[in-house]
Amino acid sequence: MNAISNIFRKKITETLSKEDLETKEAGMQLKKEINTIFGRSLSIREVDAGSDNATEIELVNLTTPHYDAEQYGIAFVASPRHADAIIITGAVTINMAEAVKKVYEATPHPKLVIAVGDDACNGGILKGSYATLGGAEAVLPIDWKIPGNPPSPKEILKGLLALMQSIRDKK
Repeated sequence: MNAISNIFRKKITETLSKEDLETKEAGMQLKKEINTIFGRSLSIREVDAGSDNATEIELVNLTTPHYDAEQYGIAFVASPRHADAIIITGAVTINMAEAVKKVYEATPHPKLVIAVGDDACNGGILKGSYATLGGAEAVLPIDWKIPGNPPSPKEILKGLLALMQSIRDKK
């Protein structure tokens, strides 16, 4: 296949409707739960502990106009000092273990730790590798896991909603 035909051929991607009512409904419920628990938006610091970037791409998709996570009260922040929650992606590599611990220590209490993607949940395909310690729970206490390889933005929103509902139910 030459470059010209590659540009003009139909792309193989997931077909997205202009408005996904299921995602919008989950997002609105999430916003309500976040407001009930925090009284403001949920600030998240994402930490890549050694991933293949598949999960990060889905997290970035949450911030695009199609999903627009900010309308649901989710904000990604650059500093763990401004975060309410940490999202860990990827199996924790030996070289990243100390950095992950430092991010955790820098996050103010009460802090939530969420493992997103199979690698962060249980080590995924890197489980047992000489270069990894395993999933995020090998170095941090995990509050919630959102499995998937990678989980879609919709699954991430639903996972965050389930976490918020679980926190509300504990109160």
